[in-house]
Amino acid sequence: MKKRQPLAVFFLPFITLGIYSLVWYVSTKEEMKARGAIIPTAWLLIIPIANIYWLWQYSVGVNKVTNGYSSTGGTFALLLFLGVIGMAITQSAFNKVN
Repeated sequence: MKKRQPLAVFFLPFITLGIYSLVWYVSTKEEMKARGAIIPTAWLLIIPIANIYWLWQYSVGVNKVTNGYSSTGGTFALLLFLGVIGMAITQSAFNKVN
């Protein structure tokens, strides 16, 4: 997994009006797929209700890649309810994987 600064992951979505959030999700999804996670296409992010399913599958991938350091339910709740804060926390977990 590529190391990114959690503070940058937190602040860049505000500066780019949310575009960086999509870039971060797609980039980390591809990195997790390279490590064996099964995550559906990121196009589901823009479809209502399907984006919740996608976020759950993404959280399952995070759990697999971090070897259980980040739980599926915890990651899902962080990303769903806290948005960019959850992204920064998840990136911090990714940084510990390497």
